[in-house]
Amino acid sequence: MAETEAALRTLAHNVRAARTRAGLSLDELGRRAKVSKGALVALEKAQGNPNFATLVRLADTLGISVSALMEGPAEGRVRIVSADAVMPLWAGEKGGEARLMLTTSGPGPVEVWRWKLEPGEEYPSHPHQPGVVETINVTSGQMVLVVDGTEHPVEAGQTATFDGDVPHTYRGSATQTCHLIMTVHLPPGPAA
Repeated sequence: MAETEAALRTLAHNVRAARTRAGLSLDELGRRAKVSKGALVALEKAQGNPNFATLVRLADTLGISVSALMEGPAEGRVRIVSADAVMPLWAGEKGGEARLMLTTSGPGPVEVWRWKLEPGEEYPSHPHQPGVVETINVTSGQMVLVVDGTEHPVEAGQTATFDGDVPHTYRGSATQTCHLIMTVHLPPGPAA
């Protein structure tokens, strides 16, 4: 429980700091991110339990990564992250999950995700801000990537990339679990 409270305090601090740097009021951030002002007030007070979609919308709007919202200060030059040390940010109904492993620093950060999709399980994503590019590398199994309504089968050993500013969905297919590594390349600066 103490870890959850500490994570909420870090999230609250990071959202408030990013909002202030971007020069946005609570009302304006809420309008752009499609999050209620009440939810933002609670979040900045380290209260509530924001869902994955809310965190993605806030990060996109603020022009930062999801992990930048959740991480404390960097601890050194090299960061090594174990998958079992990172809590899933999305859990599917059939056992799938998405874990944000880390985000690189710099003006154009890159998020590195580990995903597991069970057959028939899917995660629909809203469009991200312009300039976001996603790359998916399937390491085992098979998935269907749906980008702007068009389905693209992606099998083990294949890599797909697309502009993330359109609706997109990740769907497990075939009969076995699909494992993939996803990178999200973020443009510098907050969304307009």
